[in-house]
Amino acid sequence: MESAPEYADPGRAWYASPIAAFLAADPNSIIGTLTRNSSFSVDPTQTTAWLAEIAILKATLNGFTGSLFLEFNIPRMGRRVDAVVVLGPAVIAIEFKVGEEVHDRAAIEQVWDYSLDLKYFHRGSHRVPVLPILVATGATRSPSVALKADADGLFRPVAVTVEALRQVISTFLGSLAPDALDGRLWAREPYHPTPTIIEAARALYARHSVEDIRRNDAEENLTVTSQHIEAILDDVRVRGRKAICFVTGVPGAGKTLVGLNIATQHQARNEPAHAVFLSGNGPLVDVLHEALIRDEVARKKAEGVKISKVEAGKGIKAFIQNVHHFRDHCLVDLTPPFEHVAIFDEAQRAWNLRKTVDFMKRKKGKPDFSQSEPDFLLSCMNRHPDWALVICLVGGGQEINDGEAGIGAWLDSVTTSFKDWDVHISPNLLDTEYAAGKALAPLEGRPGVRFAEALHLSVSMRSFRAEHVSSFVKAVLDCDTVSARKLHKDFSNRFPLAITRDLGRAKAWVRERARGSERYGLLASSTAQRLKPHAIDVRVKTDPRLWFLNGKEDTRSSYYLEDAATEFQIQGLEIDWACVTWDGDLRRTDSDWSFHEFKGSKWTRVRIEQNQAYLKNAYRVLLTRARQGMVIFVPPAAADDPTRAASHYDPTFEYLREVGIPEL
Repeated sequence: MESAPEYADPGRAWYASPIAAFLAADPNSIIGTLTRNSSFSVDPTQTTAWLAEIAILKATLNGFTGSLFLEFNIPRMGRRVDAVVVLGPAVIAIEFKVGEEVHDRAAIEQVWDYSLDLKYFHRGSHRVPVLPILVATGATRSPSVALKADADGLFRPVAVTVEALRQVISTFLGSLAPDALDGRLWAREPYHPTPTIIEAARALYARHSVEDIRRNDAEENLTVTSQHIEAILDDVRVRGRKAICFVTGVPGAGKTLVGLNIATQHQARNEPAHAVFLSGNGPLVDVLHEALIRDEVARKKAEGVKISKVEAGKGIKAFIQNVHHFRDHCLVDLTPPFEHVAIFDEAQRAWNLRKTVDFMKRKKGKPDFSQSEPDFLLSCMNRHPDWALVICLVGGGQEINDGEAGIGAWLDSVTTSFKDWDVHISPNLLDTEYAAGKALAPLEGRPGVRFAEALHLSVSMRSFRAEHVSSFVKAVLDCDTVSARKLHKDFSNRFPLAITRDLGRAKAWVRERARGSERYGLLASSTAQRLKPHAIDVRVKTDPRLWFLNGKEDTRSSYYLEDAATEFQIQGLEIDWACVTWDGDLRRTDSDWSFHEFKGSKWTRVRIEQNQAYLKNAYRVLLTRARQGMVIFVPPAAADDPTRAASHYDPTFEYLREVGIPEL
């Protein structure tokens, strides 16, 4: 009898065996292995389902040679596929719906998502055919048995009856080369998923580690940064010091992931280094709250415990907070915050002195308030008599709203008000995109100031297809045509990118490319006022919780391609496929950009330099949200409408073609 495959990671599957050994094994012994390795309490319903699956697989796989993995872990999704079969040169993912008489569309997408995950993130599955199969055990008809492969070797899912399962597998294998994968070697291959920030928050909150959800080429970067911050935390706690830490990174590199990881590692109320994750990005906080609450309710339901969303949200809303709520609480309660570690996401978006003073005077009845938001937040953490750590996660070129101070306000506060604090700085903070050079100068040579390469995340996790998309976008917005063309050429075969003047064609492009539950949506700048003729009105309020989390059946979700998310709603978040609409607010000229705002019935020029930067940054945000591909819609001119003149759109379209983006 063949021995069971050996594992580099014993937690990969709850049961693993050569098919011959599985066929010879007693079903009860297989159930025993599954039960011992299960991470939850196994009830009789689950045991019955497993017995049914085992019986079907024994009948189906009789005579085949290969390997079988039951309850195979899909880390990015926090789920397990019922069975993965390695047969011949291929991988087959099988999801069973025991007792179901119909092949539910959501279940088909579920097994498709599992297979996409294997294809993208499991190295052993990158270059081999992968077939998703859904089996509804009570069904009498197979609605989908045609085998169709996409260019990357992932087949479209098939939905079958129990009786048709063996024939589909035989037909599938008959269409392939007679090579054979080694199940043992396949099982040992590394699995490095790239989660969205929503998926990462779900996994981390469910007590997975950052190592479970990191991307292979970003692995060392994330680990080194996380470990460096933990070392700083340990040091200040032991020595009774206060410190601030500045973490930089390219768009999508995982700054928020690092922050969430630190927060989850220290979220217990009895943890001496209790941490809180704070963000001034209201939509991001709302979406993460809603996602984690939905997960918690579903998790409790699976355990047989009924819990309301309000109850589920109590702990979650303490773990991830809106920075303004934290600030307002500290205005009223003058004692030290409960948390010793405060993580500020997108710290560059904190309010400057002018906006903070104005807000405190108008909204809080404090006419004598004289601090910027960073200065006040640091003073709150400074109330601790022993130690405190502030972690600032910093994005470059991400300020998109009036009154956002940039990272300079934090540095000015440390320089003038908190001279005894230790300061840990990413050397990349010196780059021009962070606009921190002048504010950094006074800190040079000060005792307790340390620069560390470990505090910079250089590899984008957002686009696992092409990590240099953010560099391309920077070159495009910097009018660096030569660099933009070169960068686009480097990733064009991995990250689909196109432009068009036809919105219908753009929508069709993202719909055709999305597979499973891959999310796609419309994006537009908040000042894109002349997209209304194309049925896109940015003045209509979009609820980001529904846009990001709801399914294809909901008209309010991104899938409907009706409501556009602006830079304010999508900053810090991402989707798989983006349809970016480019209005006449940002226009290409012969050598630079022209900035405009629509007021009343006409476009007016934006002349204030800071507001120009906000507008350019808005497009920087929109153009760096896609994980897998992007189409850009530049509206056609309207001869009878002076607000949609050719000069508003044609130069931009031609420039995007010039940097190498192909036209649909």
